[in-house]
Amino acid sequence: MSYDLWYWSGIQGRGEFVRLPMEAAGIAYRDCARERGDDALVADLKARRPKGPFAPPYLVMDGICIAQVAHILTWLADRHDLAPSGDDARTLWLIQLQLTITDVVAEVHNVHHPVDAGDYYEGQKPEAARAAFQFREVRLPKFLRYFDDAVGASGGEWAGGARWSPADTSLFQLVEGLTYMFPRRMAAIAGDYPHLHRLRDQVAALPGVADYLRSDRRIGFNQQGIFRHYPELDAA
Repeated sequence: MSYDLWYWSGIQGRGEFVRLPMEAAGIAYRDCARERGDDALVADLKARRPKGPFAPPYLVMDGICIAQVAHILTWLADRHDLAPSGDDARTLWLIQLQLTITDVVAEVHNVHHPVDAGDYYEGQKPEAARAAFQFREVRLPKFLRYFDDAVGASGGEWAGGARWSPADTSLFQLVEGLTYMFPRRMAAIAGDYPHLHRLRDQVAALPGVADYLRSDRRIGFNQQGIFRHYPELDAA
């Protein structure tokens, strides 16, 4: 069994939230645009319209095509037993947590594109500086406190309790991305969220994730992805 993952070839982006749990669980997949190029991604996306995905990432197997990160991860968790079984309340909670991660990822992107998502950062620098200040001072601590409290109250070592789930790998990616984007700010407040940083270290130590992080399959953060480091937008 192998999946086709379609996402842009040169960035982690939202595709990384799908890659990480598959790497952690040893689920085989092809990173199609990295093998065939972004033109192939655009062609495949167009060929699936009008009922195909709006945008990548999307996952394909046996004629099934699933888009939207939280939707993909919920399907993978059910299909590969990556979430608590027989516990509807906890499963629904993990989906809720994943959707909240989706919310903060959207806000992260809007920091450097607060006026026009289709324009370059250089065309909206003053507005981005204002957005970054508000995000660093207000929204970032609010989200991190929420996630830290959730992990601390889980009743186990992971967000869902006794074993890891895609919500954990997503929280790992969120912390990694924010640390790249705002290194000074994240260093200044790291001690305020001990459960979240413990979780980050646990995910990094999962054998599949550790192997992935050491491999050339892990694309580095860069200035084309969601998490972008502009020094002028960071402050302790």
